Amino acid sequence: MAILGVHTSIAGGYHKAIERAVRLGCECVQLFTKNCNQWGAKPITQEEALRFRRAADESKLAYTVAHDSYLINLASPDNVLWKRSVDALIGELQRADALGISAVVTHPGAYTTGSEERGLRRIARALNEIHRRTGRLKTQCILETTAGQGTSLGWRFEQLAAILECVRQPDRIGFCFDTCHVFAAGYSLNSEREYRVTMAEFDRLVGLSRIRVFHLNDSRRECGSRVDRHSHIGRGEMGLAPFRHLLNDRRFREIPMILETPKGVEGGQDLDAINLRVLRELAG
Repeated sequence: MAILGVHTSIAGGYHKAIERAVRLGCECVQLFTKNCNQWGAKPITQEEALRFRRAADESKLAYTVAHDSYLINLASPDNVLWKRSVDALIGELQRADALGISAVVTHPGAYTTGSEERGLRRIARALNEIHRRTGRLKTQCILETTAGQGTSLGWRFEQLAAILECVRQPDRIGFCFDTCHVFAAGYSLNSEREYRVTMAEFDRLVGLSRIRVFHLNDSRRECGSRVDRHSHIGRGEMGLAPFRHLLNDRRFREIPMILETPKGVEGGQDLDAINLRVLRELAG
């Protein structure tokens, strides 16, 4: 059976993210360890860390995953922003490690006024620097596939392979496969054949064994649009078929699959609960 969860809020304390996930019947959870739209953050106290770890242990959740700040850009051609991004991601890894979180998901970055080739080299260089400075941490850095909006990198599997090739310690990074992003980038998952072809291509270039997290999101835009807009499961351009293929793929039964669909209430029900129910029906 698939390991399913959602991204939950830390409002009221880090442990509250665990409590919210448990109420939804999740097997895993993703959270921010700070405001995702700010650089700075208050240090995590020992009491906060212990309370989170205790809540996670008692919950029996199989995985806890963090997502980093949206301000971080490891591909930036601007040396000041690049260094600030490296420092910020190190901080994110340290915060997650203090909480006992196994992985931090990050977008590879955007090359902005630079070039694709240089941007990929900057990402690899950033990861090498981060690994050099975080040798004792257990938390792993996870690169997320992107939709390819603007100058964002990581939307082609070849780009992920190029980063991996230049990282001196490749075993210290993993990958997050976001269904909406992959679809928007032009990789169809709809028919069983298309699903097999896309997964075979990822395996050939990057390696399916390197996937540590899945983000399960439908797409508001069509395949190949390169526009990152998440939709509820089965209500976007992807439909239900891609999720049925993925949830019943035995190769991924031990990999956490996390919803990042829009929050809210519909018909008196939490939309996360509705999306989880749809996924469990497809997995059944």
